[in-house]
Parts: sequence; structure tokens; C-alpha cells
Amino acid sequence: MFPNLNPWIALFSAFVVSLAVCNRMTPPVKRFAERIGAMDIPKDDRRVHDHPIPRMGGLAIIVGFFLAVLLFAPVSEKVYGIVIGAFIIAGMGFVDDIVNLRPVVKLVIQIFAAFVCVRFGLVIDAITWPVSQTYLELGWWGVPLTMLWIVLCTNAFNLIDGLDGLAAGVTAICSFFLLAASILFFTAEPAAAVILTALIGACLGFIPFNFNPAKIFMGDVGSQFLGFILATVSILGLFKLQTVLTFALPLADTGFAVIRRLAHGQSPFHADKGHFHHRLMALGLSQKQTVLVLYGVAAIGGVVSLWIAGRGPVIRALCIVAIVVTLIGIGILVFIRNPRRAKAREERRKQRAAKKQ
Repeated sequence: MFPNLNPWIALFSAFVVSLAVCNRMTPPVKRFAERIGAMDIPKDDRRVHDHPIPRMGGLAIIVGFFLAVLLFAPVSEKVYGIVIGAFIIAGMGFVDDIVNLRPVVKLVIQIFAAFVCVRFGLVIDAITWPVSQTYLELGWWGVPLTMLWIVLCTNAFNLIDGLDGLAAGVTAICSFFLLAASILFFTAEPAAAVILTALIGACLGFIPFNFNPAKIFMGDVGSQFLGFILATVSILGLFKLQTVLTFALPLADTGFAVIRRLAHGQSPFHADKGHFHHRLMALGLSQKQTVLVLYGVAAIGGVVSLWIAGRGPVIRALCIVAIVVTLIGIGILVFIRNPRRAKAREERRKQRAAKKQ
């Protein structure tokens, strides 16, 4: 709608609009979810909340995101494909948050949405290799690989949505590093840059309502939408292996979940308490600490991807510093400010004091 804007002004405007609209839309979406009974009730031990909380917060993310994209993103056939596919995913998520669709039904709809994107020309034609200008032409293999990538990412970001603020924060971090990589090292696709910026703004606008203690969950309508958008926008331009590193956290969590369930003779869709966030909380971390640790892990994946793509000592040195600082922060949360470890240290201190007396 504003095709003649300076690119930097367009990015800034997309960020502000998506953040502001999502932030203002979340309270009415919360009331709407409560009115129609779209509530997440803690009916099993996988859930970490202890009272019903409305879901469907993803609707606010979707409204803020799409308004920014429609206003500021350059229009192309591929962008139309992303928008149509995203509406399909959002519609499925909306229904799922009300009636809980069967996993196979969701999978079929995800495949159809991915197929729509392929029909609009969004296909991984080649994969470029890190630290070189060489690339692998995929030929007809690009179509099934594209659909697999979209479905995989859609489900991966859905699966990590297990703690307050986790999926929104990880999405914002992954979007930031994709945007940084496209601007610093590659020829940035204008539409992709606007889409990523709008996604960051929408997630940041939602987090104040979703961070622990959450007032509203994004639900499947939000988490699957975020994964779908990240998967498709990463294909605009040449698909690079660094993208896999940027998405390392949700992809690894999903991969381990599938392997774990199959090893126990269960369906890959069987829910369990073996996700990364469950294991960190089992170590004694609080919800907030677990989320912050996983933010750090996601950031490390993004920084490593920038380091691999970097073309100079300054950028690589900054990446190394960022990784070290993040690792120190994670270490502090896990080993020093861990409530369980702190309690154990206090018990040992009391025992030593008692022995001295």
C-alpha cells in the first residue's frame, strides 16, 4: 500500500504497527476466548499452569502481523502464496483451539497449506553451503523438500509452545537473526525483511500478556501460524543451511521428541513430558528461568549461524563474545540461581552450622 517508502522506514513502520496492534488487540481477544470457552484447562501433569487460562491469543498476533504486511510489504506471487497458506493454518488453529482436531487432520491441512505455497512458486530451488559461494541445485526434489520443511517448522514451533512466553520469544529471536543475516550477508528480499520485522513486532507486542504468569496463551492458532510464517519466509531467496542453525532449538526438540516416542513404541503425535523445557524444570529451574535459558539457547543458534556466514574478523569476534556472554548467563541461571540448588546449599550450610555447635 506504501510502495514508495524508504526501505528502512518501511521496516520501522511494520515493526511499530504490528507491535502496537497486537498489544492493543490482545485484551479483547482474551475476552473473546473466555466468552466462547476457548480455555486451556490443566487436566494432565504435562501442563505447568494450575488454573484455566484463555487461549487463542495468536489471533492478536495474526491481526497485527497481517496489517503490517499488507501495508508495507512488496506484493508478489510468492507473498500471496504465503498469505493464503497462513490463513489456512490460522483457520485450522482457530478450530483446533475450540474442538481439538485429531493430529492426522492437522497434518493433512498443513500439507495442503504447504502445497498452496508451492503452487504460488515458493520452492527451495537450491541449498547454499556455509562459508562458500557454492550451492546444490535440487531440481524436482525442491518441491517435496519445500513441503517437508514447511510442515516440519510448523509443528516444531507448535511443540515448543509449552511455557509462558517461550514460543513468542523464540520466534522473535529466530526472526531477528534471519533478518540480520539477510541484511548483513545476503541480498535482502524486501518482502522477507518486512515479514520478519512484522513478526518480531507482533511477538513482542504479545509477550507482556504471555510471559509468566501468563494472562493468555497463543494457542495452536498462534504457534502453528508462527512456525508456518518462519518456514515460508526463510524460503524467499536461496535457502541456506544457516537457517537450520537459526531454528536449531525447535527443530532439535521436535527431532528428539519423535525419536523418543518411536523408541517407546508410541505415536510421534503422543504428548509427553520429555521436551527440553520439561527437563530443565525437572532440574529445579522456575518457569521464568527455563524460558530465559531457552531464549539463550535459541540466540546461540542464531549467533552461530551469523558466525558461519561472517566475512570478517570483526563480525566473527562479536559473535564469539555474544556466545560467551550468553553461555555465562545460562550458567548463572542453571548453576547459581537454580532454586533447587540454592535450597540444597542452604541445607548444607545449616547442617555445617549445626555440627559446629
